[in-house]
Amino acid sequence: MKTTFYIVLLCSFLSFSQKSSFDKMIDSTLKKTVPFIHTSVLAKNYADYIILDTRELEEYNISHLENAKHIGYNEFNYRKIKKEIATKKPIVVYCSIGYRSEKIGEKLLKKGYTVYNLYGGIFDWKNKDNTIVNNSGVATNKLHCFNQEWSKWAIKGDKVYSKQQIED
Repeated sequence: MKTTFYIVLLCSFLSFSQKSSFDKMIDSTLKKTVPFIHTSVLAKNYADYIILDTRELEEYNISHLENAKHIGYNEFNYRKIKKEIATKKPIVVYCSIGYRSEKIGEKLLKKGYTVYNLYGGIFDWKNKDNTIVNNSGVATNKLHCFNQEWSKWAIKGDKVYSKQQIED
């Protein structure tokens, strides 16, 4: 009996230790109350989803996923967006790494929508060489990193932290 316990414990440890530090951070930060969609799946089937950006407007204005609708986090108002999402299409929510989008996703799930949280958010999207765009719809390398601490998870892209850094 003890042997079986130790084998299970060892296997669990080895499985966890094989995860990247980014995956470990996601595991410890998110509650996983909204199902994930991974960047590779979204990239292949992008047109099948409504994409909602739950970051703040300053972040969205620097760059976002193509055709993503800004809904914000602090000022999120379901009444303002319900017409835009009045469809049977599934919804993908995202933010920097997935925390804020998880909270908004929970609200949308309660309203009866099919919702997925983009695993790793816009950071993972950009880290996996997917395109982000500016407000003109032009591909950009600029990525709002929320703050210095969170920026370590953005491996690719030109890190931006405030409006003053937006100018080329």
